[in-house]
Amino acid sequence: MTIVLASASPARLALLRTAGLDPKVVVSGVDEDAVTADTPGDLALTLARAKAAAVAERVGDGLVIGCDSVLEIDGVPYGKPATPEEATARWQAMRGSDGRLLTGHCVIDAASGREAAELGSTLVRFGTPTDAEIAAYVATGEPLRVAGAFALEGFGGWFVEGIDGDHGNVLGISLPLLRRLFAELGVELPPLWRVDR
Repeated sequence: MTIVLASASPARLALLRTAGLDPKVVVSGVDEDAVTADTPGDLALTLARAKAAAVAERVGDGLVIGCDSVLEIDGVPYGKPATPEEATARWQAMRGSDGRLLTGHCVIDAASGREAAELGSTLVRFGTPTDAEIAAYVATGEPLRVAGAFALEGFGGWFVEGIDGDHGNVLGISLPLLRRLFAELGVELPPLWRVDR
């Protein structure tokens, strides 16, 4: 069975490959800024569904995985910062605090149109980087490419004191959650593994 990742995220792709899958990548083209929802969790799940549906429509076959991550702090959703100034202000505001990294997951069997979706949530405790460290981090460009302005597996990992929950969810895709969604669609996981990698 073909696995299709409806995401350009290198972290999601790397995690799936490390876990034995070899997905084909097809970027959805969904305009994230045009989507609204009542809560940050609803936003992440709505975007994940929209991305999976857009790609499933194009590929016509296989299991399509759509994901979207949002950082929630005090009920406010934060995606990718638009400018270095926004990333700097965000880091100055969130240092020493915590937030929830919410990742919407949606799997669609493109042939049948059957769908399974769920929201993953992980608590992230941020450290206290200095203004100079924040400036250096923003200068790497990484905070502008990721939801919440940090990448746990990148330079941002230096400034995360800890997490409570699934670390994969913070990277953009939860393997245990994805396994449950596959099972909901009647798909067994082990036959999908590539052990010859």
